[in-house]
Amino acid sequence: MKPISKKNNIIKAFNVKAPAPLLEFLFAHITNDSKNNIKKLLSRRQVLVNGAPITQFDFMLAKEDVVEISSVSVQRIDPPKGKKTYLDIIYEDEDFLVINKPSGLLSVPSDVEKSVTAYRLMMDYVSAKDKHNRVYILHRIDKETSGVLVACKSEVVRDKLQKNWNDNVLSRGYYAIVEGILDNKEGDIQSWLRKAESTNLMYSAKKPGDGKLSITHYKVVKENKDFSLLDVHIDSGRKNQIRVHMKDLGHNVIGDATYGATTDPIQRLGLHAYELSFKNPINKKVMTFKAKMPPEFIELMNKN
Repeated sequence: MKPISKKNNIIKAFNVKAPAPLLEFLFAHITNDSKNNIKKLLSRRQVLVNGAPITQFDFMLAKEDVVEISSVSVQRIDPPKGKKTYLDIIYEDEDFLVINKPSGLLSVPSDVEKSVTAYRLMMDYVSAKDKHNRVYILHRIDKETSGVLVACKSEVVRDKLQKNWNDNVLSRGYYAIVEGILDNKEGDIQSWLRKAESTNLMYSAKKPGDGKLSITHYKVVKENKDFSLLDVHIDSGRKNQIRVHMKDLGHNVIGDATYGATTDPIQRLGLHAYELSFKNPINKKVMTFKAKMPPEFIELMNKN
């Protein structure tokens, strides 16, 4: 068991090391309480799997899931009357659920935020159809970044895709609005990214090989007197890669005060994941998903 901040009402947390039915897992890990009380935790919606409340005792846990016990009941996030979901769904079939994640929404729970995440909303959506349904997030995009987020519906597909994710991914496309006008309208940025222990922020190491190799390709597609809109593709999906590389270029992503931006004209990070393309490991077909450019990006770049 690992300690979790009580700010989120989480009093116990367990990492799942092997698939198991939820109730069986709880019986094995909560040994200081009666089986009846453990069952009540489920019925009172106090058991969370990756931040989503689960009530069915035979829900199948997968390796790497996190089971948490809340001190209070956690209710389903139901959409407004007349709507099936809060999600902006791009694509759905029996294997995948793809959404256009809004800026400001975490992909998955963190130690700070566990209540409302893209994973939680996707879980609520699929479980409303069948309580045994579940999703697995295949990748992450920053909380303040909008765009394509892909989840699959089976552990088998997840494991096959994540095992060789970088080999299976064929294209990662982003729109980035950066501060200023670039001298070079097209180029490549390569560095070795690593995390600073003092701040937990990413940076480009001065010594080649001292970190993870990260390659970013960019091209200016539009500019006005203050900002430039870039079409960006990355060969590697490192944490904060585009944000760090734009800082290295001397043109921070707008709204990115964390890495030194001084402007915030649209009150959000100017980064949008517009395309993700990968090879389906089951049928070997190429799957490509796209999310339209946010209207606030268009409005800003249309200004003189």
